[in-house]
Amino acid sequence: MGDVVHALPAVSDIVRNHPGVVIDWMVEAPFAAIPSLHPGVRRVLPMAWRKWRKSLWTRPTQAAIAAFRAELRRDDYDLVLDLQGLLLKSVLWGLQARGPLVGYDRDSVREPLAALCYRRGAAVSRQLHAVDRNRRLASAHLGHVLSQAPPDFGILPPQGGWQASVNPEQIAVLIPCASRPEKLWPEEDWAAVGQRLRTAGLTPVVLWGSPEEGQRAQRIAAASGGQVPPLLSVGETAAVLGRARQIVGLDTGFTHLGAAFGRPAIGIYCDHEPGLAGLTGPGHVASLGGKGQVPTRAAVLAQLEFHLRVR
Repeated sequence: MGDVVHALPAVSDIVRNHPGVVIDWMVEAPFAAIPSLHPGVRRVLPMAWRKWRKSLWTRPTQAAIAAFRAELRRDDYDLVLDLQGLLLKSVLWGLQARGPLVGYDRDSVREPLAALCYRRGAAVSRQLHAVDRNRRLASAHLGHVLSQAPPDFGILPPQGGWQASVNPEQIAVLIPCASRPEKLWPEEDWAAVGQRLRTAGLTPVVLWGSPEEGQRAQRIAAASGGQVPPLLSVGETAAVLGRARQIVGLDTGFTHLGAAFGRPAIGIYCDHEPGLAGLTGPGHVASLGGKGQVPTRAAVLAQLEFHLRVR
């Protein structure tokens, strides 16, 4: 999901520099709600590779792939831009579209074999933040000059969805969810953050995405006077994030999405360097920690105090 969020400013650049451009976006189905929020995207093409690869040779999967491929090949494209650079996750599907596939050159791409499949490759430093890499790749292949202004994610949060049983303008979102145990932050520290938010007049809303995470969310909410919503879709979660007065989350796509909406956000990195994928957005954002550098409770609370002063 983070990769999808980080690609949004490249779309804003293309729309701004090429009036009348038509953009379709191929994306993993669970994340299709995110590009749908960008007014510059005409059509979202949701594909289910993560699901299909588990039963690749079954008749239903083959039928689903055929239907998706037919939809993908409905139009001729002047350019097919691969921002991800992964052989099976993006290149394989980009080649199915009717148009020249372009991407990073061999020294810039995430998987070098992917560069062999492009009609053209562009050199973009691997030392740049993911948002900057995407913007520079689009610029190199479409020929526009990048603005020196901050990246424009170009999205507004959807309305409606789940509502906390408090003033919706007084919620803070905690995101203690992670794909791996090494990314987790101690529950007692989450509770301390939630308690500080409560004393600031905000109600912590603790998100979750699996039964285990749901139990963790319930414990954190109980310790901090917070609330736990039911299991939300990506679109429903986006609506909650868009209303948050403050977001504190692990290195997960939803934390990045909240920052893209311009909400004040603190990212907690316990097993990954934030330098090339830290939080980026038009609001107050901070990325704490790194590989083998779990941020302390004191460091997160100190950053939170700054956000509470300037909000």
